Amino acid sequence: MVWFETALVLLTALTGLIWLVDKLFFANKRLADAIGEEKPKDPPLVDYSKAFFPVLALVLGLRSFVAEPFRIPSGSMMPTLLIGDFILVNKYDYGLRWPITNRKFLSIGEPQRGDVVVFRPPQQPREDWIKRVIGLPGDVISYSEHKVSINGRELPYRVDGIYTGVGQGIGETGDALLTEGLADRPHHVLEGVESLGEGQWTVPAGQYFVMGDNRGNSEDSRFWGFLPEANLRGRAMFIWLNVDFSAERKLDWSRIGTRIP
Repeated sequence: MVWFETALVLLTALTGLIWLVDKLFFANKRLADAIGEEKPKDPPLVDYSKAFFPVLALVLGLRSFVAEPFRIPSGSMMPTLLIGDFILVNKYDYGLRWPITNRKFLSIGEPQRGDVVVFRPPQQPREDWIKRVIGLPGDVISYSEHKVSINGRELPYRVDGIYTGVGQGIGETGDALLTEGLADRPHHVLEGVESLGEGQWTVPAGQYFVMGDNRGNSEDSRFWGFLPEANLRGRAMFIWLNVDFSAERKLDWSRIGTRIP
């Protein structure tokens, strides 16, 4: 949603500028011309700017440096995240970044293996995507026969049954549901019939290897390469709403407040 971020920045700057220019050059003159009369009213444009600027500035600050809402548009992170989930993303764990440019100006921390991250992919820099961090800088990652190995050690897997999809994710019904033991962050993954995107990769410095939990339906590092640190947007924290009009339950209350493992 680059367009929304850009519009928010421009509106905040515009209303603030109008308020500032009026205060510096016009407010005192209006007051002087109104000696002995009632306090003059601000022009409508100035009045609106003074009303909206604090609100816009607060929203911009919270959205840019604290937390930002995102909507899940695809099934690449099923079963952890479903199409129609609205999530809240932590914007400060990986450092503070300027809006629009996404350039970091304060380093705070780095992604950990297993984090679910929102980012702008190198091949689609105007879109926000979400995947799970599998490989850190320097790691050797391999994927073969549905299994991930990190630095030569295959992750443990437990078969939990057959997945039953709902709503827009009903097409994933029949996939194998497994628990993947990634570090201390066990989480569910879906395994299709084919093992797609097999290979081995060495993660360069300053970059990450990311994968979707829906291994048979995720466009991730197996296909387009590594995620640069500069493209990170934040860490997914929890689901605050789920709306899927193609599902039997349009609003799934049970998902609200779910922490993202």
